[in-house]
Amino acid sequence: MFNFSQKHTKLTTLYLLGTKSEDLSSQLKANSKRKKAVLVVPTLATEFTLEDNRPVFMNITRQLAKVTYLHKIIFGLDKATDEEARELSGLLKKSGLRNYIIQHNEGEAFKSIYKTLNEAGFQLDQPGKGRNMFMSFGIAQAIGARCIGVLDADIKTFHRRQLDRLFYPVLVRDYEFSKAFYARIGDGKMYGRLKRLLLDPLLLSLKRKFSDSGEDKFLRLVDYLLAFNYQLSGEVAFDTSLLRRMHFATNWGVEIFTLIEVYRKANNVAQVQFSRRPFDHKHQAVSIEDKDRGLYKMAIDIVTTIFASLVIEEGLEISDYFIQDLTITYLNVADELIKKYADNSAFLSLSYDRNADEALVRSIFKDAILTAGDYLISPYRITDRFLRVLLSDTRFHKYLDIGLDRDLMEYERDNMTQLFEVPQTVSWERIITKLPRILSSIDDAIAKEKKTYM
Repeated sequence: MFNFSQKHTKLTTLYLLGTKSEDLSSQLKANSKRKKAVLVVPTLATEFTLEDNRPVFMNITRQLAKVTYLHKIIFGLDKATDEEARELSGLLKKSGLRNYIIQHNEGEAFKSIYKTLNEAGFQLDQPGKGRNMFMSFGIAQAIGARCIGVLDADIKTFHRRQLDRLFYPVLVRDYEFSKAFYARIGDGKMYGRLKRLLLDPLLLSLKRKFSDSGEDKFLRLVDYLLAFNYQLSGEVAFDTSLLRRMHFATNWGVEIFTLIEVYRKANNVAQVQFSRRPFDHKHQAVSIEDKDRGLYKMAIDIVTTIFASLVIEEGLEISDYFIQDLTITYLNVADELIKKYADNSAFLSLSYDRNADEALVRSIFKDAILTAGDYLISPYRITDRFLRVLLSDTRFHKYLDIGLDRDLMEYERDNMTQLFEVPQTVSWERIITKLPRILSSIDDAIAKEKKTYM
């Protein structure tokens, strides 16, 4: 058990693989009578309409049909037509599921809810997984959930026992939050590139810097994140009293942002061994040429989420030197870890492309750290750098003669208070305070959806 801050956030690691599945299920079912449990499954239409994806999705739904302790299963459906929503309903029935709710985000009922929230100033008009999950959390509260879990719809190796392990800490042991961890090995090689090659070496680099400078406040958060065996897993469960107070990121930094919110707002949290066997789901394209897609975009969002938390909420003073020094340290740590991965792969007879990992570190992940640093450095620092360049070389004096320095100073004044912020939702607690009848409106939307799609 680890203790990370003055507020005594405790992280416990639970290894449940020796527990008999029948015993675990019976405990969960018994406790579901006092704590209504709901599962959220964010779902794209392509999860069940594309031929390659459908077998994975159908296995998940068949496994879920065997779970006896869930009050409802919410399928938050994105990028789907009305016809595809009805197709989803048919597939769920075919799998044996009866306790499901289809949250069709493009359907009339939930478009009306989003309109109400946007008109109230909550800015939930940007589609995506973050908004989808957030609405599902609202539905779960509207139907009285006390425990809410999240499961991705693309898990190729899913079995219902994994869900039992995820819910156990919150439903049976009264933890406020639980998060799954598992091995990312498949097809004879290691996966989990973002964790292995970006997140772990970045956090270890920050730990070195803060340990050397004795900055315990920043070190506590870094140690907390490092204590999780797999920070980027999407399988989590919340006690509703915690979830209601939390904000959620709407970009690819959602998993890290959630852990940081938990660090700030929870007392007892757990990570649970989700699966003994290697765990597999869809993999993102690298996207070397485009910072707005694939692994590149995910890397930038993850790094900016960590930096923003340290800068905006913890008060870290960030500078060009800090980012440059951190990046150099990151490259050294990443090289050390890559050697370990190569050695372990050789020992375990795994296929390992060391050159590809090194190229990924130096072509994408290094640039993600530098880009995130640029986002976080305030405009006056950019102005300062630019003015020093202008004043240092006579070739630029002609621009000073026409007033470029005055325009730069005006730009600095206009943007002095601007801060980078991770795109995020407000808390459901805030929404309910401002719109006391919103959960009743969601109840009405559920009833309309049921008539339309079931």
